[in-house]
Amino acid sequence: MAAKPKQILDELSHPGPHEVLHGNLALVGLPGVVFTPSAGLNLPAIAFGHGWLQPPTRYRELLRHLASWGIVAAAPATQSGPLPSHRLFASDLRTSLDIVTGVRLGADGISVDPGKLGVAGHSIGGGAAVLAAADKADRPKIRAVATIAAAQTMPPATEAARDVHVPGLHLAAEEDLVAPALGNSEAMTHAWGDEDVQFRTIGKSTHLGVTEGKHWSQLVLHGKPHHRTQRVTRALFTAFFLTHLTRTDAYRPLLEADLKAATLPPAEKHADV
Repeated sequence: MAAKPKQILDELSHPGPHEVLHGNLALVGLPGVVFTPSAGLNLPAIAFGHGWLQPPTRYRELLRHLASWGIVAAAPATQSGPLPSHRLFASDLRTSLDIVTGVRLGADGISVDPGKLGVAGHSIGGGAAVLAAADKADRPKIRAVATIAAAQTMPPATEAARDVHVPGLHLAAEEDLVAPALGNSEAMTHAWGDEDVQFRTIGKSTHLGVTEGKHWSQLVLHGKPHHRTQRVTRALFTAFFLTHLTRTDAYRPLLEADLKAATLPPAEKHADV
């Protein structure tokens, strides 16, 4: 019998069964961090883009959580200034995926399957993830995209979304004053080039809800860390990437259910959890 959405939400809100290792991408030429399960071959992997002015360390527990569920998670620490190049940031996300697929990870030779790659991101990192997925370069082939409070980019992520032909998940913060959903994540969803795309709104959340700890940027950006946003993002990202990168249907019921903490648009609602 398939697990109910509420059970899956509770399960995926907690760390997974894998012990987690972490390392520094700078050792192989790109500033950033990488979290991996302690062992495993042909694993799925994602590259995560940080938000405007945010260091990757503000997403440490999210990255660690994904790794605990068997997903290698890399986050470049580039384009962190006030005037980032979104195009170069997208390129760095793709380079991160090249690194984790081409470099030996861990003492036991942890490996990544080049057919199981995704991108994710917050704020401009979400927009850059869309740009990365729309890139027509042959490698790496990105197969799934997830964002949280995604922000518009230059070139526009809303236009690039038309060229993304893989599943997408876009989470918006209800009280986001920095990147309101209407012109950002919701617009990306409407423009998406694949039918398998979903938009959800996290209630009582702000632009910085998914971030962790304190940072000086909270003096200039509206919002602050929000436990429920972090919890539901971890669960939904985990369910989404395991479903679309490992071809398991075990967590699909969570993606199909309406959640009180992350609601679907009225036309897409199926069951409340």
